[in-house]
Amino acid sequence: MAWRNHSAITEFLLTGLSDDPLIEALLFVLFLGIYLLTMTGNLMLLLVIRADSHLHTPMYFFLSNLSFLDLCFSSVTVPKLLKDLLSEKKSISIEGCLAQVFFVFITAGTEAFLLSMMAYDRYAAVCHPLLYGQMMSNEFCLKLVLLSWLLASLSSVVIVLLAVNLDFCEAYTIHHYICELPSLFPLACSDISINVDILICSILLHGLGTFLPIFFSYARIVSTILNMKSTTGRSKAFNTCSSHLIAVVLFFGSGLVRYLMPTSGSSLDLLSSLQYSAVTPMLNPLIYSLKNKEVKAAVQRTVGKCLRYWA
Repeated sequence: MAWRNHSAITEFLLTGLSDDPLIEALLFVLFLGIYLLTMTGNLMLLLVIRADSHLHTPMYFFLSNLSFLDLCFSSVTVPKLLKDLLSEKKSISIEGCLAQVFFVFITAGTEAFLLSMMAYDRYAAVCHPLLYGQMMSNEFCLKLVLLSWLLASLSSVVIVLLAVNLDFCEAYTIHHYICELPSLFPLACSDISINVDILICSILLHGLGTFLPIFFSYARIVSTILNMKSTTGRSKAFNTCSSHLIAVVLFFGSGLVRYLMPTSGSSLDLLSSLQYSAVTPMLNPLIYSLKNKEVKAAVQRTVGKCLRYWA
């Protein structure tokens, strides 16, 4: 492995969320519930979109990919957290730490690109409804999703190379519940200024490259909605975008706080990581289903088919 030879560390210790057994037991129940809700909600959304032909549209194609990403994202961090909440020694091997760093970045990075593409989809639907079918063809949507995975993979490789080239001496306690690159930097005994600069540049390029299309898409959407004469049309256009806006704020808000603010090992670091890696994947299917009449109707049709099948 490419980790420096003079670094004798073979594993890291994680401080976790608490060292109080009672609080750990309560947190275990809480995050087990969150994880089960995440799995159930996203799997249900995937099943409904797959089973109902009314939802075979670009918007729901992107949404099904978002649900798959949320399943992956949550599974990268929450099972390890649950295990550690039941363990006295919270440790992770160097290889496991690197793997977690990589998969956190590739799932989060792909989700950021996907949210950006979903904003463009809403822009096409609201601002160019007559050209929507041409602008968002099935082939074009598939290429967008594949491109998001490719770009996120390249970014993740860069991030992992930054972690591989760190030197560690005596310190091996990560003041966090998972392995994230910002939490590894304080443990390094070598000069990390270049690593920090590259990380910040990578996050800014990734963040701006995904957030700016969202911003400009919604600027055009708001302009179009304000020019609509029909109150019903305004309300319908706003409802089609509100769920996506909520998801964007939840994801980008906590993610940028985590990776652009200095790492301090404070409660804010933990809360921001928990927000985008555990809470947001649970909330996304609720946000997109509770505020969406089409999804509600599709759920009813799918449940009705299942009941008739088993009757």
